[in-house]
Amino acid sequence: MKELISILDGNTFVVSDRRGDIEPSLDYPTGLFSFDTRFLSTWVLTLDGERLNPLSVDEETSYETTYFLVPGAPSHYVDANFSVLRYRAINGSFEETLTVLNHTTSAVDLTLRIEVGSDFADLFEIKNAQRKPGGATVRVAGDELVLSYRRERFHREVHVTSSAPGEVDEQGMTFHVRVEQHGEWRTKLLAKALIIGADGLDFREALPIGLDRNVEQIRAERTSFVASVPRLVCDYEPLAAAYRTGIRDLGALRYQSITFGKQLIAAGLPWFMTLFGRDSIITGLQALPFLPRLLPPTIAVLAGMQGSRLDDFRDEEPGKILHELRYGELAGFEEQPHSSYYGSADSTPLFVILLDEYERWTGDQDLVRRLEPEVRAALEWIDTYGNSRGTGYLYYQTRNPRTGLPNQCWKDSPDAICYRDGRLPGFPRATCELQGYAYDAKIRAARLARDVWHDHEYAGRLEREAADLKRRFNRDFWVADGEYYALALDADGNQVDALASNMGHLLWSGIVDVDRARSVTDHLLGPDMFTGWGVRTLAAGQARYNPLGYHVGTVWPFDNSIIAWGLWRYGMREEAGRICAGILEAARHFQGRLPEVFAGYQRGLTNYPVQYPTACSPQAWSAGTPLLLLRVMLGLQPHDDHLVIDPDIPPGLGRVEILDLPGRWGTVDALGRSRPD
Repeated sequence: MKELISILDGNTFVVSDRRGDIEPSLDYPTGLFSFDTRFLSTWVLTLDGERLNPLSVDEETSYETTYFLVPGAPSHYVDANFSVLRYRAINGSFEETLTVLNHTTSAVDLTLRIEVGSDFADLFEIKNAQRKPGGATVRVAGDELVLSYRRERFHREVHVTSSAPGEVDEQGMTFHVRVEQHGEWRTKLLAKALIIGADGLDFREALPIGLDRNVEQIRAERTSFVASVPRLVCDYEPLAAAYRTGIRDLGALRYQSITFGKQLIAAGLPWFMTLFGRDSIITGLQALPFLPRLLPPTIAVLAGMQGSRLDDFRDEEPGKILHELRYGELAGFEEQPHSSYYGSADSTPLFVILLDEYERWTGDQDLVRRLEPEVRAALEWIDTYGNSRGTGYLYYQTRNPRTGLPNQCWKDSPDAICYRDGRLPGFPRATCELQGYAYDAKIRAARLARDVWHDHEYAGRLEREAADLKRRFNRDFWVADGEYYALALDADGNQVDALASNMGHLLWSGIVDVDRARSVTDHLLGPDMFTGWGVRTLAAGQARYNPLGYHVGTVWPFDNSIIAWGLWRYGMREEAGRICAGILEAARHFQGRLPEVFAGYQRGLTNYPVQYPTACSPQAWSAGTPLLLLRVMLGLQPHDDHLVIDPDIPPGLGRVEILDLPGRWGTVDALGRSRPD
């Protein structure tokens, strides 16, 4: 696969090859994107009619990059007469400074050209290999190249300008330049992406941060963001690098919602640069001890978009929490249901869990009081629409068989939910972790009802329902001959008996009977599931196991962070530490940036974790993973008005200390040291 370079600012991003060039693709989202539309699909630089070749790429920050290029074939790189620097930055739009350096002793005349084009593709058109029936219109307006696309009320444009004079045509810009001996020539290109409303103005002009931010403003804001986070002092550089990179990536993934004007976190580059209920909630849980201020906007938007009606197209039901919100053409014209889509069964209980965990850390009872109706509606959804079979278990089945998601748990690929022998169950399905989330949501909501809403009767009812769910779950999901929990129940209530990582989420939820926790732990850390880098999504030995299968044998960092948290909850500190150490060691091989997913090969097979070819990076819940692993290793747990600190640092990590952790107790420091081997 061609190595790609990306830069981003919120949900505006650029993906190019190592030359900095962008070429049309329906296989992978290369180009300039903003709010689910590709504004540039062609951006190719030539010097005297020849493509350039990269010597080096300096990925300075998440929002700026410099490419060092030379002309000619690789055999001619030595003693090149010219070189070209492409410095680019993303700032709501896209700017690129081209610098041509003449290394000879005489002046030279050169022709520099940038080919420009746009297909204005919706991200779903690229993901599903669809082609837009219409096309862009192109016009030259003086020294400006304007590309536009209009379909009824949907209107997008990109305006390309240069600071140096050149010839502009409908395919790009040409510059005939003279560069003196040992001299240089420079121009700044600007591609301004516009999302135009009915009033002819860009929607983003009304947002709090506005439309036009320069790189200096972005740099200052990002520096301030990183400086405001608790400081990590540690001896283990892979942990320091993963924490530092995770914080920076979370800062980079923040964007301003057009709909609400609030700052939210996009789920991941390139496919998921928008609000996702599940991803945003889990990222919030991971980041909460370090960045509690990120959570209220997400919680408020998810509450504000809670389902209020039955809408089969959008999988919407009263009380259900949003899965995904898109801004592109296909969603706008209802060719895809994602203008607000509700096709996940886990975001609703997770919403309740997040609100409770947020209150435990911050003491913000005002937010809990304001959202009492939404929490009650979410719990009602669990008991009614979620309990579609009337068995007391949370099942899912899309209402929209044409464009809805069939699998509505976090493992949402078609083959993810399977029997041990590889067969796929019919619908509806009740995956095991959904029951754990429902249990935890009721336990946590009972606390809020008792302590904040002062509704003791409701609290008691929720606790009785949770206890009954736990009893039935441990009866119906337990695979006796393997001593583990089934991945799911099928439509007839039979066990979908694959051995999968979902069990680790059960430990986190607390639904596992204490006398079964050791067996679950032994499976999770056994050779069929634990690779040495992390826990596989599906155990080796299952019929559909594939170390390169998206949800059937790969390792997901976020999944492992939840599993480690669950092991910690049940007192399996050494085992939790093994997962923490494995994931952090993997992070070292990814230069501190954990990807969405990596291959599930055994660690002894290679000296490094193998990349998954289309993994998102950065990915919000992968960026949040080092933060949750830190919480696990330091044993951080809010308790009334103080923070419990009970560290258990894996061998080899040395000293680990977090300074100025915020919370309802003020700020505290947390320190731990490695236990002996």
